[in-house]
Amino acid sequence: MDMDSASSVVLQALTQATSQDTAVLKPAEEQLRQWETQPGFYSVLLNIFNNHMLDVNVRWLAVLYFKNGIDRYWRRVAPHALSEEEKTSLRAGLITNFNEPVNQIATQIAVLIAKVARLDCPRQWPELIPILLESVKGQDGLQQHRALLTFYHVTKTLASKRLAQDRRLFQDLASGIYSFACSLWSHHTDCFLQQIYARDEAAALSSLERTLLSLKGTQHVTKLCDCFISGRQVGSDSTCREKLEKTIILYTKVLLDFLEYHPCAFIPLIQRSLEFAVTYVFTPAGEGVTFERFIVQCMNLIKMIVKNDAYKPAKNIDDSKPESLEAHKIKTAFFTHPTLTEIGRRLVSHYFLLTEEELAMWEEDPESFAVEETGGDSWKYSLRPCTEVLFLDIFHNYSQTLTPVLLDMVQNLQGPTNVEDSVQLLMKDAVYNAVGLAAYELFDNVDFDQWFKNQLLGELQVSHHRYKLIRRRVIWLIGQWISVKFKSDLRPLLYEVILSLMQDPDLVVRQLHTVYFFPLKSYLESIFGLLFQLLQQVTECDTKMQVLHVISCVIERVGIQIRPYVGCLVQYLPLLWKQSEEHNMLRCAILTTLIQLVQGLGAESKNLYPFLLPVIQLSTDVSQPPHVYLLEDGLELWLVTLENSPAITPELLRIFQNMSALLELSSENLRTCFHIVNGYIYLSATEFLQNYAESLCRSFCDLLKDITNEGRVQVLKVVEIALKVSPMLGAHMFQPLLPAVFRGIVDGERYPVVMSTYLGIMGRVLLQNFSFFSSLLSQMASECNQEMDQLLGNVIEMWVDRMDNITQPERRKLSSLALLSLLPSDNSVIQDKFCGIVNICVEALHDVMTEDPETGTFKDCMLMSHFEEPKLSDDEEPPTEQDKRKKLLALEDPVHSVSLQQFVYEKLKAQQALMGDQGFGALMETVDTELVRQLQEFLQGL
Repeated sequence: MDMDSASSVVLQALTQATSQDTAVLKPAEEQLRQWETQPGFYSVLLNIFNNHMLDVNVRWLAVLYFKNGIDRYWRRVAPHALSEEEKTSLRAGLITNFNEPVNQIATQIAVLIAKVARLDCPRQWPELIPILLESVKGQDGLQQHRALLTFYHVTKTLASKRLAQDRRLFQDLASGIYSFACSLWSHHTDCFLQQIYARDEAAALSSLERTLLSLKGTQHVTKLCDCFISGRQVGSDSTCREKLEKTIILYTKVLLDFLEYHPCAFIPLIQRSLEFAVTYVFTPAGEGVTFERFIVQCMNLIKMIVKNDAYKPAKNIDDSKPESLEAHKIKTAFFTHPTLTEIGRRLVSHYFLLTEEELAMWEEDPESFAVEETGGDSWKYSLRPCTEVLFLDIFHNYSQTLTPVLLDMVQNLQGPTNVEDSVQLLMKDAVYNAVGLAAYELFDNVDFDQWFKNQLLGELQVSHHRYKLIRRRVIWLIGQWISVKFKSDLRPLLYEVILSLMQDPDLVVRQLHTVYFFPLKSYLESIFGLLFQLLQQVTECDTKMQVLHVISCVIERVGIQIRPYVGCLVQYLPLLWKQSEEHNMLRCAILTTLIQLVQGLGAESKNLYPFLLPVIQLSTDVSQPPHVYLLEDGLELWLVTLENSPAITPELLRIFQNMSALLELSSENLRTCFHIVNGYIYLSATEFLQNYAESLCRSFCDLLKDITNEGRVQVLKVVEIALKVSPMLGAHMFQPLLPAVFRGIVDGERYPVVMSTYLGIMGRVLLQNFSFFSSLLSQMASECNQEMDQLLGNVIEMWVDRMDNITQPERRKLSSLALLSLLPSDNSVIQDKFCGIVNICVEALHDVMTEDPETGTFKDCMLMSHFEEPKLSDDEEPPTEQDKRKKLLALEDPVHSVSLQQFVYEKLKAQQALMGDQGFGALMETVDTELVRQLQEFLQGL
């Protein structure tokens, strides 16, 4: 088929694909999808979208199909890749005309060219940049704009490449075009300024658009002042105003980026940047012309210059870099006492004041007002957090100058404020905000306890509606200072006030972040009751999350003391969970509360299982979309549920079905997953292993193929715990993993912590399941084509050699018990290694034996004879159910139930009986005499 007929067929399909009628649309889409891999299809699409006579929607669709094709078929290695000949012709066709009349299509073509450039520039497409630059220089306005638009998208795309080779290419490219782009930008900015003064708005708008594009492409700036001053010439209703504001923001963004990425190169600009930013933000020069986003950018500029470590001399001045001293000198000369005082005062008395919009929001939507976004990176974009962060950084760096300024402002506001004086109320709110933010800096200058008793306490008791500003601010202020400087004997006074404020008529005052000041027992019931009441009253998700956070903190602080008061919460949470189906972040807050609740309830948490287990099931099921948000907290909840569970239930066992998929993810949550597996083993090894060991073993085998050494240790520890809890069933169930452990020992695993874990596992098998050890030895001998005895000799030799890899005393004692369990033996290989076995035993005796100073005899400090309930002080957490299980398990563990001293003595006695005195004497002579002396010392009295 020739090109013309192909074009008409494709054009017809594209036209049908823009139809609203699905009967027409669907077959056309299917036809186009089949053509995607046909040679010549993209050449036809190029002809169609370059033909300005055709319908806009059809051309738009042609561009989109072309763009998708680049992603799928442009790379040489792609299945159905385009031929090199067609690609050459397409590249040539893409840069023949920069005269696209439709803005949206022009943008899509620019993006499409950038996508090709990312893959082909400059090797296969060296002519792209020269042609773009040529078109930008042209006199035609449309062509120049479209070339600039393409130029911007191409440079943006090339700059995003990360390989070193690509970075070098981009640097070469940038150095070639940077100065040209700068002069272009400068020219358009000059044109714009002239046109603004001449009141030629249409021409100014066109120049401004080009200024924006060239600036985006070059990321370089001066003339900001000129451009900003021109803002005075442009009325707020001017068509240029919005574009001009965008340009100014882009200028400041370039300055900020330059400062962030190249602080040393920025040093010559520090003086002018500070003069500019401070003039417009902190003097009357900015009144009437500045706008919020610009103020935020200027404040961030000041903050980054003040805070930049590259601009600070070293502690020892002689170690400072010359450029750091230069920058420091500029800053010191700029930030004079009067300048700092003015900045400090204006930040507090102007920028900290609550605005009319904020006060209106307080009245109309108190919940939203109380949870206004101030965390994370909000200081980069929002005025209030931005001013607070700037205040903190300036106060921290210049506290000697600013402390007296702030204290003077406090002094001027002593005593209660007249409720009719709204200006003074707002000013007091702002000053108290500053004192709260600077709490750590003001530690030595404010007697907070006196201030609390003499002034703040009284202000909290002024119940007038208008005084709510101060009530809310004062309780927040105390929250800031309580961890800095607050006498504990003042706390009862404070709790009384909190209880009354939690019944305040104003929701914003009631909804305080700071209620969790280590509650005293006598206030616990009231505070918890009021918090629960507040949780039910508020309706916004964010507010509920905030109250839940406070509830979680209270439960965490008081632990088991919370048990009498959680009945209502336990009944309400299932309802809240159901209501929050669409709000994953609120569900995360519920999960966090449940974690604290389960820890506080201990074994009683089993009563929550009808609600708790389905919640865990949903949160940890990777086939359910919400797991993306809930997984981390869900796993934590699963773990504490197991740790506090008094006994296994069928439902608790069933949730483990979620684990295989979680282990496949190999995410940062793996460690928690391993702890959960351990929790099940401790809780009910037999039932758990019989149900799940097979699938777990498969998961572990897959994991071990591709995991870090630390990860291997975590996997192997699970196997070690299974062997410790259930030596017979554990060895049987995890048998597929054990040959690798055996081989690791024989080959002398290089990574010490892995080797230590290998020896821990093999020690358990050898000591507690000898028949299994024998069959494993036999299996490995036939695999390695070796005699069993010879292989056993290799294992013992490596064990003795790598004993230093084992650092835990429990594992060191286990190793000596395991190797001793091979005695008595008439096997020549074991007798040959006798000296090494004794060596390990003496080392382990040194680890575990303590001398009784009164009798001069030694005893094994690892022995545990019975389980004692620990006597706990009030602030100590009681042991979890899992802690108790571990203690009971330890009582049966040979490491804690067998005296090493006694075991060594009995085994050596038995070897002597087997060999006779003479043979045994000859065997002992193979041992170093100093070791024999130490051994006798440990065994005296037996």
